[in-house]
Amino acid sequence: YMYIYIYNFFRGLLACDLTPDHHPKKIEHSAVTILIWTHPFGRFRKLPDCYVRYQIGGCTLTDDRRAYTQADALIIHHREVATGTDELPPEPRPCAQKWIWMNYESPAHTARLGYFEGVFNLTMSYRTDSDIFLPYGYLIPRERAPLRGPTRSHLLRPRLVAWVISNWSESHARVAFYYQLRRYIQVDVFGRAGRPLPEDSGGGSVVRLVGRYLFYLALENSQHTDYITEKLWNAVLAGAVPVVLGPSRQNYERFLPPEAFIHVDDFPTVRALARYLLMLRRNPARLRRHLTWRGGYSVHQPAFWVEHYCTACRAVSRTRGRTGVVKDLTRWFHS
Repeated sequence: YMYIYIYNFFRGLLACDLTPDHHPKKIEHSAVTILIWTHPFGRFRKLPDCYVRYQIGGCTLTDDRRAYTQADALIIHHREVATGTDELPPEPRPCAQKWIWMNYESPAHTARLGYFEGVFNLTMSYRTDSDIFLPYGYLIPRERAPLRGPTRSHLLRPRLVAWVISNWSESHARVAFYYQLRRYIQVDVFGRAGRPLPEDSGGGSVVRLVGRYLFYLALENSQHTDYITEKLWNAVLAGAVPVVLGPSRQNYERFLPPEAFIHVDDFPTVRALARYLLMLRRNPARLRRHLTWRGGYSVHQPAFWVEHYCTACRAVSRTRGRTGVVKDLTRWFHS
């Protein structure tokens, strides 16, 4: 399965180790300095110690722009330079310095890509074909603390379908889908467009909330290759079966077993999908088929943006001396 490949890819190539407990031995590589040129969305965060967090030695992270001439690489978050709230670093850049384009928005919400053709040396995103690949989440096969398998109480959860949404737009396909689905079954909506979330509105509270439901609508704001966000992984952690709208089923199967989710495209109509969900509620044996896979995996959700910086540091260390240029950034990201 592709998701096993993804896990091995992280361990052996670009991604940083998941926790110090997973890999207690220090990773030897050459020391590098990474300058965080733009803090994502203008939110300043304390920079991590990559050795303490992920056992990656020789990694110095800084956001002090006075280190520009000494930095081996710069991480530049797309949103800030695209909107004009910040500018690209001055040219000419230091010899062999890498500029890393980092972006975790979908192409539909990534403006002005054409302004940055031939500017960057590495890409970092959720796409599997990025130079530095780190998705919103992934499965880890047969770890010491696998996901909890289905229990009787799990299969008999009293609430049917939940949806948490903060960015409501009538132009989104997911909103049109919701309007159709609610004609046939009850959907409990939370967030700005529905009921308020618990006071602790972080990911943990969403998981606890979704844990009361059999199904969760993991509906992306746009449909693009590999654009599978925390919505899916929150559902998996909560033990709810995700009903997904995003890229194709084949794309989702890069990250999950085929029975781990229900894709809206599997049904000829929204009404047929609603009937299937109601059937599963009445038939726990059939519902169990969507959940039994869980015993063989645990889930890892990278910490934004701590793990991303350390992942980039490791990648730069392993590619020292090689400085290519990202050509056709727009065509690649929209492909």
